[in-house]
Amino acid sequence: MYTLPKIERFNQNVLSKYNIYNSVFITLPFDSIDNTGVMLPLFTDVCETGFKKQETPKEIMEFFSKKYLHSTNEKEQIDLMFRFIQYIERQIVLFDAIEDAAFPVVNNMEGRGSLRDIKEKADARGAKEELVAFLKDFNVRTVLTAHPTQFYPGAVLGIINDLTKAIRENDLLRIKQLLAQLGKTPFIKNEKPNPFDEAVSLIWYLENVFYPTSSDMIHYLQKNVFQGETVDNSIIKLGFWPGGDRDGNPFVTTEITLKVADRLRTSILKCYYMEVRRLKRKLTFFNVDVLIAELEDKLYRSVFYSQGDIFITLDELKSQLNKIKNIVVEQHESLYLDELESLIINVNLFGFYFATLDIRQNSRIHDAVFRDVFDYYQKNDPSVFPKNYYELTEAEKFDVLSNAKGNLNGADFEDVMTRSTIESIQAIKTIQAKNGEQGANRYIISNNESALNVMETLAMIRLTDWEQPTVDVIPLFESVDDLLDSHNIMEKLYTNPMYAAHLKNRGNIQTIMLGFSDGTKDGGYLMANWSIYQAKEALTAISRKYDVEVIFFDGRGGPPARGGGKTHKFYASLGPNIENKEIQITVQGQTISSNFGTLDSCRHNLENLLSAGVTNQVFNKTNNILSPEDKEVMGQLSELGYEKYLSFKNHPKFIPYLEKMSTLKYYAKTNIGSRPSKRSKSASLDFKDLRAIPFVGSWSQLKQNVPGFYGVGAALRRFEETGEWDKVQALYDNSMFFRTLLENSMMSLAKSFFPLTAYMKNDPEFGEFWQNIYDEFLDTKRLLLKIAGHKELMENYPDGKASIEIRERIVLPLLTIQQYALLRINELNKADKPDEALIKVYEKIVMRSLFGNTNASRNSA
Repeated sequence: MYTLPKIERFNQNVLSKYNIYNSVFITLPFDSIDNTGVMLPLFTDVCETGFKKQETPKEIMEFFSKKYLHSTNEKEQIDLMFRFIQYIERQIVLFDAIEDAAFPVVNNMEGRGSLRDIKEKADARGAKEELVAFLKDFNVRTVLTAHPTQFYPGAVLGIINDLTKAIRENDLLRIKQLLAQLGKTPFIKNEKPNPFDEAVSLIWYLENVFYPTSSDMIHYLQKNVFQGETVDNSIIKLGFWPGGDRDGNPFVTTEITLKVADRLRTSILKCYYMEVRRLKRKLTFFNVDVLIAELEDKLYRSVFYSQGDIFITLDELKSQLNKIKNIVVEQHESLYLDELESLIINVNLFGFYFATLDIRQNSRIHDAVFRDVFDYYQKNDPSVFPKNYYELTEAEKFDVLSNAKGNLNGADFEDVMTRSTIESIQAIKTIQAKNGEQGANRYIISNNESALNVMETLAMIRLTDWEQPTVDVIPLFESVDDLLDSHNIMEKLYTNPMYAAHLKNRGNIQTIMLGFSDGTKDGGYLMANWSIYQAKEALTAISRKYDVEVIFFDGRGGPPARGGGKTHKFYASLGPNIENKEIQITVQGQTISSNFGTLDSCRHNLENLLSAGVTNQVFNKTNNILSPEDKEVMGQLSELGYEKYLSFKNHPKFIPYLEKMSTLKYYAKTNIGSRPSKRSKSASLDFKDLRAIPFVGSWSQLKQNVPGFYGVGAALRRFEETGEWDKVQALYDNSMFFRTLLENSMMSLAKSFFPLTAYMKNDPEFGEFWQNIYDEFLDTKRLLLKIAGHKELMENYPDGKASIEIRERIVLPLLTIQQYALLRINELNKADKPDEALIKVYEKIVMRSLFGNTNASRNSA
């Protein structure tokens, strides 16, 4: 049977349906929308034509007002802008739902990267035994974080879910109802969510998407690869940050941490209860019905009648289910065995914890906390630390820390940060007692700069009367310098007797986290990615030297500038010199909803990650090795890109440009996440304290996407100018790692739109700075097209390109409105007596348009 090309499937199932349902939306009678549905297409055309004529957002807005409003009344203009924003926000939701509905049709669920594809390739290549051995030892861990990169409230996410189902079923009446509901549902939260609210929102995905998808995948492997044998290895693991990630978030308290852990346990028990209820209707056989009813009763009481008490242990639950399974197999012809095995798989996967709650804190906070702990012991027990501790060498400090014992209690400290840090360690113990060790057994140190950061953290954990802690200390290396030094830091730890003993107690496994987002912010696109690659190679070598199994945990965001893009291709391209027994990634914001938001997209993307590991270690294990010449070229490119990016970052107009010309300061005013937009409370903007999300997001709102390409063009141009282009061309042709890196940069370019801000080139303060960015954009675009042999960006991903183009057209009026509002704010601020009330109205317009622009960018993931 002939299958249509992917772009044609996209056009038929996404583009055509969007045009149809959008025309239905336009005709719905909304008081608040009025004639917006008629006016908006006209405004979109005026924007497109205006930018082609190199008009400014102000000129476009004024022309539209005169021609179609027949008025230059500012109040009327503002009212219309707000109505446009409301309408466009809902168009984006409609497009999201249509893309989600079409996902299994546009993407071949049984094609390349699927479990079926893995199995068939292994059969064809005679690698079945190798595949089985690999799957017994390999895991994919997706860690859900509450980083604010999507702004839909829960009610709107619910509508997207229902709308997706209605569109898939072509239920026009239901679609009209949901579009009407969408038109009347507020998109803006009046209050910031607290970390528990964020946790509850993400647990929805655990219950409704990851839970059924995980068991389906393991069940498939059990039946088709393991020939019915039970898979002991979990293969899929889930992690969770809301409620445990304290880095820069003062609203994460010990109470919230424990509350989130309790909610995770209740949620997984609820999932088991619902599955047991469904099974009870089927397993009505003699000797089985009583056992299943007993399980239902105990789970029901644990979920609905419990104040934290559990009326069944995990061992009891497993034992009872296996007993039922044996009776079904031996006495009842294995009737409904598949459904029963699905539940058993989930119980084995998720225990009573569902997802591991990670605790994270910044090394700078730890420094202050540790000094407080030191002062406490100087007063209460001077034998723990010598008085001259802070004058000792690093090695001498290690000796002291190795022997430190105590019974620290958070209640002993007045300082809030010290108290909460020690309480977070005590919370890990409490969670493990209730949810099992997997409930919380990882402590991540962000901005880790030294081995001492790790040793002092481990000492603090041991000082809470925890001689042999069942917790992994995970350093997070983020800056270019720290990535470069990371293997030396780990060698100091591996060779320390106390740390080595701790690792032995943890199975000689060391997890190391690497930060793409802050790496790019610090060193630019090429240097960040190459530094992480080199760090992984060096860390693999040093870990193998000391018989430690290293696991890399990648802090990735949605857009390419934050480690997103075609993520699975990175893992498939790593080669044998980088340990890859587990793929661990953070998943956040619109990446959760776009990549893991439905059963189809979740399965497709989890299978692709699993397939990437198989490709790298089973099918292509001798491929993807960068030669010394390749590494030299990569090193030169990253150094050239780094020089260009550093000169840009150190430009005197860099920070002022972000503060005055972008939406950066508005991120702090949005009610989208519990976490502040920068780490410090200082009024002035310190680049080091700036979080990667508002940094990357501000460039995205400007449609300049600087972090995803700046320095790439300068690096490639040097090779072109020196007549060595063949070197980079060969690297692109032969290295999947480098090719994926540049393809993701092309995505950043494809989502840029410089006509929007072209008016800035005439700005007396920032004109030269804007031109600098635009020149690098043009250079990068020209050279990336040259190296790929393409005429257009992303031409090898026509469906992705088409999706971006539609989304960009939907938000073009929104972007124009935002820039117009920013221009008006600057004008009003320059007046002798600024109209504060009017400035606040325009600031509200900027923030509202910020939401829609970000939500529309979900396909950056």
